[in-house]
Amino acid sequence: MADQETIRRMVANEADMAYRRRVQTIFDWLDPQEGDRILDAGCGRGFYPRFIRAASSAEVVGLELEFDYVQIARRALAGLDGITLVNGSLYDPPFPDEYFDKVILSEVLEHVPDDVGALRALARVLKPGGLIAITVPNANYPFWWDPINKTLETLFGTHIQHGVLAGIWANHVRLYTHEELFRTVRRAGLELVEVRSFTHYCFPFIHNIVYGFGKTALEAGVLPGSIAKAADRHNITGDRGSPLNPVNIGLRVFEWFDRRNTMNEPPSRSTVNLCVLVRKPGG
Repeated sequence: MADQETIRRMVANEADMAYRRRVQTIFDWLDPQEGDRILDAGCGRGFYPRFIRAASSAEVVGLELEFDYVQIARRALAGLDGITLVNGSLYDPPFPDEYFDKVILSEVLEHVPDDVGALRALARVLKPGGLIAITVPNANYPFWWDPINKTLETLFGTHIQHGVLAGIWANHVRLYTHEELFRTVRRAGLELVEVRSFTHYCFPFIHNIVYGFGKTALEAGVLPGSIAKAADRHNITGDRGSPLNPVNIGLRVFEWFDRRNTMNEPPSRSTVNLCVLVRKPGG
């Protein structure tokens, strides 16, 4: 298992405190080993393939529908061994049956119209007894994580789904309750192994700050070099740069609010993420 110091270093400059716990959870549950073939389903810009290869010698395949993201990931991961990036759909993954030992499905299922169909397709390419680590946004999320949408949901039964104010609902088909996620897993023919939920305490409006504004500015290339480097998820050196860097000042504030959170909150508590580890029957 990757040591805690390695994981801490890889996410040291990460402003999303829930993302830090997602990375930790995936390593805890999947425990990448030499000889493993791991699929990152919906790999986006290629962060998890980099993390896996930095902490283990497992082979990683990233599958991503959006070709622009595949191109970004290929540039970011150029020269790294043991990583293959494929442009394709979750509904029809272009791999043989029972090809992978383990699957990462992190912050993806909420984007997919047919979540059960996507899980069944991934189960096809997973070996019997193989594991899938799933993380999704919790429908019972903390008020201060996204006050705009929580207020709109409570008062008007609606939410903002697109744009810089979309918050936790950004481009999502759904958020999940515990039972909805469990039901989806069962309908896909998979076995539930373990459950986690985390990140209750948070800096107000942090989702809007990190993703609505920070990520938008980073991708637009308008941030000064030192700030962009400090905010780059592909920077896994653990070097956050100057403590006076505005990103690092913000990180210390976010970390102060995060200090009371644990890796697994009570099921009734509002949290940013729900996570389940599931197994394909057999093996």
